[in-house]
Amino acid sequence: QVQLVESGGGLVQAGGSLRLACAASGLTFSSSTMGWFRQAPGKERQFVAAITWRTGNTYYTDSVKGRFTISRDNAKDTVYLQMNSLKPEDTAIYYCAADPARFTVTPVTLARRYDFWGQGTQVTVSS
Repeated sequence: QVQLVESGGGLVQAGGSLRLACAASGLTFSSSTMGWFRQAPGKERQFVAAITWRTGNTYYTDSVKGRFTISRDNAKDTVYLQMNSLKPEDTAIYYCAADPARFTVTPVTLARRYDFWGQGTQVTVSS
């Protein structure tokens, strides 16, 4: 049974930082592409960042480039999202997602690429 468990969310002032973690189990983490998505109230789920399994290439949505960093530790089966210079518009529930298929043509930015999702962690940025 695949499980993705997010942690690290919370309340922070604008300009502050948070580090989200997603611990994976039940899948071959080292050959899984991992992604972070977020969903604000009344809005659709939005791609935030992704990291591929083979090359470790990273991808970001434009609004977080230069502020957020995705990384992975295959020894710990964990993916991280370091979020700096947080803004009120970053407020959302953040979800971790896993694509264990080693080869797929679906872009990493699309939710339908990912087969497994965590329960989400709330990030609230106050102004």
